Amino acid sequence: MPYDKPFSPAPQNPAPGRPGIGLAVCLAVAAMVSVQTGVSLAVPVIHEYGALSTSSLRLCWAALALLLFVRPPLHRYGAAQWRAALVLGAGMAVMSLAFFLAIERLPQHLTVALEFCGPLAVAALGARGWRALAWPLLAAAGIGLLVRGDAHAAGGADPVGIAFALLAAAGWGVYIVMMKKIGPAFPGLQGLAVSLAVAALLSLPFAAAEAGTIRFPWEQLAFTAGLAVLVPLVPYILEITALRRMPAATFGVLMSLEPAVGATAGWIFLGQGMGAGQMLGTGLVVAASVGVVRAAR
Repeated sequence: MPYDKPFSPAPQNPAPGRPGIGLAVCLAVAAMVSVQTGVSLAVPVIHEYGALSTSSLRLCWAALALLLFVRPPLHRYGAAQWRAALVLGAGMAVMSLAFFLAIERLPQHLTVALEFCGPLAVAALGARGWRALAWPLLAAAGIGLLVRGDAHAAGGADPVGIAFALLAAAGWGVYIVMMKKIGPAFPGLQGLAVSLAVAALLSLPFAAAEAGTIRFPWEQLAFTAGLAVLVPLVPYILEITALRRMPAATFGVLMSLEPAVGATAGWIFLGQGMGAGQMLGTGLVVAASVGVVRAAR
């Protein structure tokens, strides 16, 4: 049965007993854990079959599952709804393809730290007053330590990988802003389903160009079907729910936990360690996340 319950915006200051910022934080953290676990598990598949095809097939599986579940009435949407879905879908496609191209060349924690420049920009632009800017600045300092440590440890980070990570950051920034707008524009998960389908369609030509064919190996199809659950399907649902309960700027700084989660996943699944400076950088971005959550309360 499709999820078609109309969206009812949560109040800015939820009454005691009602789900509010605390639940939104839990949903956002769960989304980050799912994303970074899926990314770590995808790295061997990327090296075996290619970054573009692996990323695109994940989007396709996730879009298919969500379309079958939600069954959005495409013929009923207006021009404004389609514009929002197209922009969000393009942001999703850029974010996913560029991130996988980056992680093919860089360690996971460095890729995630660079990609976090997108949410950081959203948070900085949405901040009010100098005190509010302290948290994005603290997160930026932590990211700087992470980038500096990897550059020294590896004798210089891959510039192409850095460029792709920053492109993914731009896509992530668009994603956060548009996910906030998609919620009120569509009932239930319809906007997410349509946007994810747009992202999948936009990514397919890149996947076909990389593979030289549209007939992908069945092993890759099986691997990406499983990965699609961890990322992007489950995280997108969790994040759109979280964004309905917190400001986009708050969500943007909260996502500074992502480098720490990415570093942990990279260490557990890929054996990618960090030096003292990188650990300090991770601590700074975690501190920024705690600060922004307390400020939101």
